[in-house]
Amino acid sequence: MAKKNERIVETRLGRLTLPEERVLQFPRGLIGFGDQREFTLIQVREDSPFLVLQSLDNPSLGLLVADPYSFMTEYEVVIGEADRRLLGIDSREQATVLVTVTIPQGMPERTTLNLSGPIVVNNEARVGLQIPQTDSRYPAHYTPGMATPKKS
Repeated sequence: MAKKNERIVETRLGRLTLPEERVLQFPRGLIGFGDQREFTLIQVREDSPFLVLQSLDNPSLGLLVADPYSFMTEYEVVIGEADRRLLGIDSREQATVLVTVTIPQGMPERTTLNLSGPIVVNNEARVGLQIPQTDSRYPAHYTPGMATPKKS
């Protein structure tokens, strides 16, 4: 049974008891999932760079995500003024940046990161946004290890 400041959440990884401070609010939802507003991050394994961004309202909706800087050093996320206000941050350094990850079954060498739609989270305020990027250097299907185009 969950305590006062906890929730019991069903996920594809099993049932979890989640403290309220681990709930992330996404006021605009995510692209393709605009009606999903509450998520949490679940560590896949202690030795893994991957997390699951798990919907709290839909147990079958969990997106594999990772810190893009674990795979590449040059990645500039542009966060507009309105998005910074909504997140409650003054600069990108006050937030965690995540990207969705696709790992085809049985073909981990074909893993891709979606660099064109990063998820930005203010960990202190527990607010997140998916912020589409317009820079063509950052594709929706970036293969880790692939050269990142430099700014012109």
